[in-house]
Amino acid sequence: MEQKKRVFSGTRPTGRLHLGNYLGMVKGAIELQNRPDLDCLYCVVDLHGITTPYDTKTYASGIRTVVLDYLGAGLDPQKAHILVQSAVGAQHLELAYYFGTIYQVSRLEDLPTYKEKKTQHPDYVNMGLLYYPVLMAADILIYKSPLVPIGQDQEPHLEVTREIARKFNSMFGETFPEPQSFKTNAPIVPSLYGEGKMSKSKGDGIILTSSLEEIKAALAKVPTDSGKGEKFPAEGPLVNLLTFVELFEGHDRAMQYRERYKTTGIKYGELKTELAEAIYKELQPIQERRKYFEDHPQEVNQILKDGAEYARSIADETLKEVRQKMGLAR
Repeated sequence: MEQKKRVFSGTRPTGRLHLGNYLGMVKGAIELQNRPDLDCLYCVVDLHGITTPYDTKTYASGIRTVVLDYLGAGLDPQKAHILVQSAVGAQHLELAYYFGTIYQVSRLEDLPTYKEKKTQHPDYVNMGLLYYPVLMAADILIYKSPLVPIGQDQEPHLEVTREIARKFNSMFGETFPEPQSFKTNAPIVPSLYGEGKMSKSKGDGIILTSSLEEIKAALAKVPTDSGKGEKFPAEGPLVNLLTFVELFEGHDRAMQYRERYKTTGIKYGELKTELAEAIYKELQPIQERRKYFEDHPQEVNQILKDGAEYARSIADETLKEVRQKMGLAR
């Protein structure tokens, strides 16, 4: 029997999952967990989250919230392993230290994400932030995962992971695969109010527990025009609005609105109401599943415990091999 390929995916606990996360990352994760040839580990990477400012009083509940959102959105503990990074923190951090002894500081200082975070948080520039890509490499390589589903902005970090794998293999013998980014069929979900992707920082992140009224309120803020013209706009909020129509109501409905724009005109109030109802219809089963897990905390605890134990068994074997090859066997 052919061995399953392992997939590792980590998410920082930076807030509630929104539609962009669901249609992009989470639906992609569900697609992967349903493949019989893959062994998926989905991890809330809480150790990465403390490299930027955070509230110690709410951090633990924030981690739990992301886990509940994951489970509600459809991650299935019968098909994938769900865990919190710090539950296997000793193993991840130990491997990250070993990697830190063979990787150059100057390369980390040149990474665009490090420079960006330094600018965003000039009073919170710390070793953990600089070390972030090395710990990310340990997260992935400790499970010898050849496939990593990531966004385009994480490609430089994944290249660091490949460089570390190559360097370790050249110094100590073939040990780690060079992981490749894994693209799913997940769409890029645009911002409702501006350019780029939907994000909480832009205030347009419709979270997965939103009520129908909250969704209507969010859509009401989307700027529109007169609803009629000779040519449908090529970019801007109206295009993004029609992208949401296509995502939740289908391609044909979006095309109907495009034709109306050039003929009878679009009544945005009706469009937004219909779209809000379509979004809420998709979110209802997510909210029902999430409520079930929220009401059964011991079941969630067991899911996380099982995930951590499975991950730890793999990590311990990898560390044993690494110590031996580095002359640190004990």
